[in-house]
Amino acid sequence: MRLIKAFLRSAAYERRFLAKNHWDFAMVVWVPLATVLLIWWIFSQTQITDLPIGVIDQDNSPVANTVVRYLEASPDITIKQRYYSPAAAEAAILQRDIYAVVIIPEDFERNILSSKPAPIVLQVNAQYGTHSGIIQKSVQSVAGTLSAGVEIQRLVKQGMAPSQAAIAYSPIGIQRTSLFNAATNYQQFLASTVIPALLHILAMVIGATTIGRELRDKQLGRWYRFIDTGTPDVTLFKRSETVSVLENKQDSVPDTEPLARSKAPKPVSILVLLFGLLGKYFWPILAYSLWSALALWLATPHQTLAITSIIATYIGLVLLMILSFWLGAIFTLNTFSLRMGLSTTGFISAPSYAFAGVTFPYIAISDSAKHWSDILPLTHYLKLHIAQLQMQAPVAVSLPIVYGLTIATLITMILTALLTKRALAHPERWGAR
Repeated sequence: MRLIKAFLRSAAYERRFLAKNHWDFAMVVWVPLATVLLIWWIFSQTQITDLPIGVIDQDNSPVANTVVRYLEASPDITIKQRYYSPAAAEAAILQRDIYAVVIIPEDFERNILSSKPAPIVLQVNAQYGTHSGIIQKSVQSVAGTLSAGVEIQRLVKQGMAPSQAAIAYSPIGIQRTSLFNAATNYQQFLASTVIPALLHILAMVIGATTIGRELRDKQLGRWYRFIDTGTPDVTLFKRSETVSVLENKQDSVPDTEPLARSKAPKPVSILVLLFGLLGKYFWPILAYSLWSALALWLATPHQTLAITSIIATYIGLVLLMILSFWLGAIFTLNTFSLRMGLSTTGFISAPSYAFAGVTFPYIAISDSAKHWSDILPLTHYLKLHIAQLQMQAPVAVSLPIVYGLTIATLITMILTALLTKRALAHPERWGAR
């Protein structure tokens, strides 16, 4: 009963604080909700289409006009404007009006009819990797289609049957089969993985601030006394005189020191701390469990997935959120400084998505980067997420990740309690910003 009371008192303590502090409440409720919905809305157009490019036609021949028509017919790109000088096209690229320019050189048709090389020049802004790749693929597809048509017509004119001409032009073909995400759905590929990464960042910030504000305001001792003994929640009062009166009624021990100089309680029970911390983080855990469910619901509307895959992914995401809370608390408690805790959480969580192997291949990064990636919990969750929701792998493949996140959560929970006990033993270090 003592542990249950510690949990309930701590949850009530935190509920009253969130009710009176709108920014902290927003970090638990409104900011993550807005983040999930905003990211999903940004990727509501699931495929990239109509990327603007320019054309410089220096030949103005029927074949060149055919090239322009083929480029305009490509679904991935659109010709925004024709330019008549390289300088004008370069200025448009620098202003990001277009991302590439296709140059059809002079004598383009004459070289084709004379069986001479007739290259099409593509100048693309490779600073934008996704845009560049899509534009290059589309222009190359157009050039390949036109080249095939020209060569097949030449062979037919020489007396070869059209079917034989097609085989002679391209005797080796490629049969490409997309195993996963065949429609190149960027909402499924990026949005469904970016959302857990952002929730991971927000959860670590909440983990750091929830316990860090008790250290900063020198209220850690009073919080522990309240959850352990039921002493009135003096953090609700602003005047130290009122606090002193309440403490006199409870303990019959005068306390003339200001509220900010709260002493550390003795002795400290690890189990009480564990349940108190669970109560303190109960509302963030509950809220982020709901946002995790919302994120997965948005990620799986048009897919036929096994219920076991959805459950395993949801458990993994909730464990990632809880683990993030404890990690944020650990970084703050270890340094006795909310500012240092927030800095550490930002340093670790903000770039974690770049090391997860979603946008840049994990196998291509350096060995030291792989070691760092393996330490980050987000990397392992996203492996679970992609395997279950996008590749539809058997659940058994991802169960070791679920077990690993569970063990890591339990370890960090115990470590948080131990660091809280150490912080309670050093009240002289409270108050750091």
